[in-house]
Amino acid sequence: MKKTNLSEHSGTFPKAGKYKVGIVVSEWNPAVTDALKDGAISSLLEYGVSEQNIAVHSVPGSFELPLGAAMLFDADEELDGVICLGCVIQGETRHFEFISQAVASGAMKVGLDYGSPVIFGVLTCDTLEQALDRSGGKHGNKGVEAAYTVLKMIELQRKLK
Repeated sequence: MKKTNLSEHSGTFPKAGKYKVGIVVSEWNPAVTDALKDGAISSLLEYGVSEQNIAVHSVPGSFELPLGAAMLFDADEELDGVICLGCVIQGETRHFEFISQAVASGAMKVGLDYGSPVIFGVLTCDTLEQALDRSGGKHGNKGVEAAYTVLKMIELQRKLK
């Protein structure tokens, strides 16, 4: 099976000069989440978001990401969207399932409640190696994908208004 860079995409790149984006990142698994954050920030800058329009805040773990996203929207009415970045790695118990489902559902709920894009950039992997492969390794960087996605969703929201 050929290994590919999962972060490659063929869509048009948004012009994001005036967009304001929040990033909330889990402190758990920092080797992975810091790389996701770096990928997201560098992509946002590449797409034209100014550094002062990127607000980065951390939360203790992935479970806290949805509440962190809601807090960002409450703190800044001009925020266009939020990227949630984290990493949950399968262990020996069912904890992985509960956390992964709660974070995915919570991020979707925040987006629906606030009517703004909230992007699920959380890796849910079986091993640390898989997580590293998806946070700047041979499978790309999910943070890059999350940045592209939030900008495309902001663009769609603005187009429809």
